Amino acid sequence: MRLRRSPPPNTLRPGRPRIASSPHSPGRRWAWAGALCGALLSAVLGAPARWLADVVQQLSHDQVQLLLPRGTVWNGSAQLVLTGGSGSQDRSTLPGRLQWQLQPSLGGLGLNLSLPCCTDPALQIRLSPNWGGLSVQVQDHHSHWPAALLNGLGTPFNTLQVQGRLELASQGLQLQWIAGRVHLDGQLRIEARDVSSRLSTLRPMGSYQVTLQGGDSPTLQLKTLEGSLLLEGQGQWVGSRLRFEGAAQAAPEHEAALDNLLNIIGRRHGARSIITLGS
Repeated sequence: MRLRRSPPPNTLRPGRPRIASSPHSPGRRWAWAGALCGALLSAVLGAPARWLADVVQQLSHDQVQLLLPRGTVWNGSAQLVLTGGSGSQDRSTLPGRLQWQLQPSLGGLGLNLSLPCCTDPALQIRLSPNWGGLSVQVQDHHSHWPAALLNGLGTPFNTLQVQGRLELASQGLQLQWIAGRVHLDGQLRIEARDVSSRLSTLRPMGSYQVTLQGGDSPTLQLKTLEGSLLLEGQGQWVGSRLRFEGAAQAAPEHEAALDNLLNIIGRRHGARSIITLGS
C-alpha cells in the first residue's frame, strides 16, 4: 500500500494577499468629509452666545451691549445695556435678562426676544434675505419700557434725566435694505407717560405721543396727550436724515417751574422753545 506524501509546509499554495486600504480611497474620503461636516455642524449649533454679543456691539457702535451672555447664538440670554457709544460714561441697564431664540428656516430667520420687565408676550421678528438686501418684519406687538432707559444713550437724555414709562406699539412694521437704501413700511407709536426731568421740580410734566409712519418718505409726529409742558412737532426723513421742527411751551401757571428746561431743550423765542433737528 503506497502512502501519499503530504507536501512540505513551505510548498503550500499561498492564499490571495490582502490589499491594504488606501488613505485616498473613495470610502475613506467620504468618511473624512462626513466627519468634517459633523464637526462644522456641531460648532455652528454650539456657537457661544458671546459671538452674537460681539456682533451686536460692533453693529451698534457700542450703543447696544449684551453683557454676561449665556447659552448659544441660537438660544441664550444676557443683560441688555444701552450706552452713549464708544468712550461714553453714560449707560443704563434693564432689570432681568434678555432672552432670545433664533430659529432658521428656508425663508430666513425667526427671532424671539423676551424681557421679563417689558415684553409680554415675546417680541417676534422675521429676518428674510431678498435680492440685494434684507427684510426685517416685526409682528404687531405692545410693550412697556422704563423711560430712564433712554438716559444711557447720552446727549440729550443724559442732561434731561427723564423718568416715566414708555409704551411701544407697532402695526405692520417692516424695514427693507435694498442696494444700500432703507425703506420703512407700517407704523410705530411711542407713548411717554407721566414724564419728569431733573431739570424741573414739576412732577410729572405731562404725557406725549410720537408716531413714526412709514412710506416713500417716512414721517414723525410729536404731540401732547396731557400735561403742563406742551410739546408739538413734525418731521420727515429726507434720504437717511431726519428733518424735524417742533416747539415746547409751558402752561401759564407753570412757566416758572419749566423755564430752565425750556432754555435747554431748544432755542427760546418768547415763551416758546423752538426745537429743530437736521436742518
